[in-house]
Amino acid sequence: MAAEASSVTEKIEPRPASGIVERAPLVAFARRHRDLLLAPFVIGAGVLLWEWLVRWQEYPVFVLPGPGVVARRFAAVVADGSLLFHAQATLVEVMLGLALGVGLALLLGYVFGKNHTIERLVAPYVVASQSVPIVALAPLLVIWFGSGLLSKVLVVALITFFPTLISTIVGLRTVDADLRDLMRSLKAGRWQTFRQLELPSALPVLFGGLKLSAILAVVGAVVGELLGASSGLGYLINLARGVLDTPLLFAAILSLVLIAQILYGAVLLIERRALRWQRAG
Repeated sequence: MAAEASSVTEKIEPRPASGIVERAPLVAFARRHRDLLLAPFVIGAGVLLWEWLVRWQEYPVFVLPGPGVVARRFAAVVADGSLLFHAQATLVEVMLGLALGVGLALLLGYVFGKNHTIERLVAPYVVASQSVPIVALAPLLVIWFGSGLLSKVLVVALITFFPTLISTIVGLRTVDADLRDLMRSLKAGRWQTFRQLELPSALPVLFGGLKLSAILAVVGAVVGELLGASSGLGYLINLARGVLDTPLLFAAILSLVLIAQILYGAVLLIERRALRWQRAG
């Protein structure tokens, strides 16, 4: 009787459907990456709207080319290597200028964050240098340093310097004063305090400035190239504009967007790894 009762119980006990169990991880993944999954649909809708607008208004190619025309021109300049050549030149300028600007900003931001006297003496000159538009300073840099790599690197360094400087200062000053007192009571040295307290506390704010600097670096490189260069995507934009090759112009702009997105994504990935402890807490 007991065996029969247990078999009956097994028969009437509800069991989860295998399809629901298999779909559960997929649903969880879709919820976590909803923005990523929606991006292709948003881009596709934008392309369709673009194509519809071109056909509806019957724009000539030199005014607004359709997405198909731009895609063919993009594929052509990729195939002949010209787009990759100019993109590589721009990327070198961006990376060198970003390293220089961010490095100086981190160093000076740490000094300003720790010493109010030095900040009051030097900060007005730093702010004055940033109040001048980069498009006004770039021609001077081209005149002084020529139209080669150095002038472009300096333009990128100038435009990326200030966001990182401000985020570094703000990040250092958000450190809890009680935690500073605790480190002093534990006889922690300056390096120990920086590594174990100041740097972890400042990182969330610092990465905000770094993400902005990564995007502005591309803008700075293009500004420098537009004023005088023999290579780079800014040079390619000037060339396309001169011969009314609007599809090539779009191809260069799309390449700039792609470079900016890659740099922003790289900083975002580093931020997630560096702040893993914060999410775990």
